[in-house]
Amino acid sequence: MTSAPLMYKPLEQENLVDWGTIPTMIEGVSHVSGKLIHKGPNGESECGLWVCTPGKWECHVTRDEFCHFLEGRSTYVHESGEVIEITPDTAAFFPKDWKGVCTVHETIKKVYMIR
Repeated sequence: MTSAPLMYKPLEQENLVDWGTIPTMIEGVSHVSGKLIHKGPNGESECGLWVCTPGKWECHVTRDEFCHFLEGRSTYVHESGEVIEITPDTAAFFPKDWKGVCTVHETIKKVYMIR
C-alpha cells in the first residue's frame, strides 16, 4: 500500500462492488456500484469511483461532495429551479444540504470526494 491511497485508470476498473439501488426513485430503478479509494475514520470522509444507471430520483446531499464526472450524461435540477447539465469531463461541487432531482440519461461514472 502507498502512503496515499490511489486508483489508476478509473474508467477501466472492473470488479465493482454492488451498492444497491437509489432509495428515493421517482422513475425507473437506478443501480449503483463502485469502488472505494479511501474511507476515513468513523466514515467522516470518503472517496472513490461511483457508477449509476439511468433513472430519476430525489437527491439530498448530506455532506459536501466534489465530483469529477468521467462518462455519461445527467441533469441535476436544484429545488430553486437551477438546471445543471452533466456531461463527460464535468467537475462539480455539491454543498451540504443541496436538494433537488437527478435524472441520469446515460450511465454515469464519476470519481468523488465526500467530507
